[in-house]
Amino acid sequence: MARRYGGRFSPGGARGDADPTPPPALRSPMPGRARVQILMALSVVPVISALWSGGAVPLAINLISAAAIFGAAVLTREGLKAEAAWAERKIARRPALPRKLLGAGIMGFGVGFATMSGLSGLFPAIVYGLVAAGLHVAAFGSDPMRDKGIEGIDTWQTDRVARTIEEAEAHLSAMEDAVLRARDREAETRVERLAAKARAMFRTVEDDPRDLSAARKYLGVYLMAARDAAAKFADLYAQTRDAKAKADFFELLDELERGFDAKRETLLITDRTDLEVEIEVLRDRLKRDGLPMGE
Repeated sequence: MARRYGGRFSPGGARGDADPTPPPALRSPMPGRARVQILMALSVVPVISALWSGGAVPLAINLISAAAIFGAAVLTREGLKAEAAWAERKIARRPALPRKLLGAGIMGFGVGFATMSGLSGLFPAIVYGLVAAGLHVAAFGSDPMRDKGIEGIDTWQTDRVARTIEEAEAHLSAMEDAVLRARDREAETRVERLAAKARAMFRTVEDDPRDLSAARKYLGVYLMAARDAAAKFADLYAQTRDAKAKADFFELLDELERGFDAKRETLLITDRTDLEVEIEVLRDRLKRDGLPMGE
């Protein structure tokens, strides 16, 4: 959905002092998105061929090929999303389903099946299918095949963190979608800023899953309440343009932002304290073993 540009010097923008909080970082476009769109467009070719086919069997072959090529493109797109999420996190499990490789296999099947109607013999179709699958792997690569950053970490705890953050992301997405109904650029920007702070806490919890218990309310109860408040504000403001409702909603967002900042700082301080304790314990052991210690 296109959005009107808004800022401090735009109509309706805040003209007070500059906000010291940096704007949320824009996410870069998903790598390979244009190539996936090309794959989806290629699925039209067998459909066009089906229109000029000379019988029921060639028609069915071309339609099945088109469905396979389009399905391979969709799987590849989901694989790219999973790979981007895996690369973004310091601690991550490999995708359970190798979507890009599966997409390559289905792409090979679709291309090979499509060539059966225009080539004599099965062998040329197999060759074309293998070439298509190989080109797919060359263009999009393979799926992540290893876990990242979980050595020495309780896997049960990391799974709990993953599930909790997935639910929290769903609350944020619902909140961002709901505020669009208000048709107010300033409200959308404020919600985006809160989402950026919440996602910063997500990364902190992912880096140290032991922080989950301390941050659970922020990842669940508070975000759920913020989601519901955003939906009610958007519906009310879209009908009445009530300035007081907008001010109250912004005050709520300010309180949540301060809460997320304070809790994240507390988590970071706890992590630093744990590190200092580990360092002191190691130093004491080295002293007891009679090893020279620097001043």
